[in-house]
Amino acid sequence: MSSEPAGTPTSVSTHILDTSVGRPAEGVALTLSARSGSAGEWSLHGSSKTDADGRCKDLPALPEGTTHVRLEFETEAYFSNVSDKQAEEQQDAPRVRDSGAFFPEVAITFAVKPGEHYHVPLLLNPFGYSVYRGS
Repeated sequence: MSSEPAGTPTSVSTHILDTSVGRPAEGVALTLSARSGSAGEWSLHGSSKTDADGRCKDLPALPEGTTHVRLEFETEAYFSNVSDKQAEEQQDAPRVRDSGAFFPEVAITFAVKPGEHYHVPLLLNPFGYSVYRGS
């Protein structure tokens, strides 16, 4: 018998805001991995890129029995492609990004319960990030 409520798959969505310029982070590649149990093996379950609004809405529903999810964001490629002009458009943004991204990737691991939706926003800048469970 399934532990998920009938017809309600467990799902994940995300979006990224580049707080250094106050805009969505477009084109960030990401992967979604899942596992069952804290000692289970990670299994790649999906991949995508953020859209023009910094959102990723097309990740597949999670397999039945998933207890942990990992989102991995490829931030180094994003920061190496962001133009200096974009940063200069914001008065308080750094004019020169000295070394690209201090964090070349961001991995977020979180626990899930059957039948719930998890929206996990990432607030990103070249030298730090913050994440939370959104709605």
